[in-house]
Amino acid sequence: MGRKRVLVVGGTGYLGQHLMQGFSEIQGAPYDLAFTYHSKLPQALLEAFPHSLPFHVDLKTGQGLEAISQTFGQPDVVVNCAALSVPRACEMDPAAAMSINVPSSIVNWLSNSNVSSYLLIQLSTDQVYEGVKSFYKEEDETLPVNVYGKSKVAAEQFVSEKCSNFAILRSSIIFGPQTISPVPKSLPIQWIDGVLSKGEKMEFFDDEFRCPIYVKDLVTIALALSSKWISDGKQMQLLLNAGGPDRVSRLQMAEVVAHIRGYNASLIKPVPASSVDRGVKSPADISMNITKLVQTLNLSPISFTEGVRLTLAAEARS
Repeated sequence: MGRKRVLVVGGTGYLGQHLMQGFSEIQGAPYDLAFTYHSKLPQALLEAFPHSLPFHVDLKTGQGLEAISQTFGQPDVVVNCAALSVPRACEMDPAAAMSINVPSSIVNWLSNSNVSSYLLIQLSTDQVYEGVKSFYKEEDETLPVNVYGKSKVAAEQFVSEKCSNFAILRSSIIFGPQTISPVPKSLPIQWIDGVLSKGEKMEFFDDEFRCPIYVKDLVTIALALSSKWISDGKQMQLLLNAGGPDRVSRLQMAEVVAHIRGYNASLIKPVPASSVDRGVKSPADISMNITKLVQTLNLSPISFTEGVRLTLAAEARS
């Protein structure tokens, strides 16, 4: 059994960089690693992962994918975390959201290659759910309220129809330490910490619920799926809710940060989500039941509080 090849699509993004780190830190380095990027290639990443190959790819057209076949070879595992994931941006340009978020160019490229079998780990979202109840299960109906959610439902359908081996991960809000090459988007815990540290009153929604997942847990899930696929060699067709164990509102998220940091909790002001026009509909309660994830992979994501503690500790060190 030769070395296996892993391709991280969207390797310069937040989850992508954490995945690169996770795969490259495995004892004995059993995988050859490659990653795709779209805009620019951070020098810090090349230095951090000198043995991985970067490829410039346009997911809308598929341009650049052939170069991967020629230089790196056909991957055994592809983790697709590239997406237009800002709901408002998706709302403003539905065509772009569909062309980037539905991985047709990747799947077509893999299908046309001579590779006999590969595993596609496709990142989806909790926003595929309507948001009218607590703790959604995988078999519940998907009724997204915005374009982002709709593009991800389309992606799930495309992958499950076209791929013989796949794992679809419906991720919630992903939080954790900053990446090796800092990403431009604001990170949830760091942002909350930043505003509360100023000692000014701040409003947080108290009626929108999520199950945020610590980024390193999501990486562990992807590593476990890759390892399972390679060692078992059995067909895999999985759909898993990938959230943390706790259902929290934005208000509760802020309260946890304040508690750990020792900030004045009276600065945190509860407001309904309807008090702000975000230019996009947002589901109210898309908390998820993660029993299937825990049972299938025999791992348990850490609590929200513990994840925040680790995130803030990492920020203090950096």
